[in-house]
Amino acid sequence: MAKKNSKKVKKDSQLLIRINGEQRDRFVLLCEELDTSAAREIRKFIGRFLKEHESTEQS
Repeated sequence: MAKKNSKKVKKDSQLLIRINGEQRDRFVLLCEELDTSAAREIRKFIGRFLKEHESTEQS
């Protein structure tokens, strides 16, 4: 069985954000229902955001 993510990137930093408590709770609950974690989904969002915006900056 192949590894899902063959390149491991060390997670060595934290990002502290302030959000509405109700939104946080709903987000965490939905992540749990989808069998994922809030941190994983935020990392995926940041990765997509960087890829999208870095490619437009270089044009």
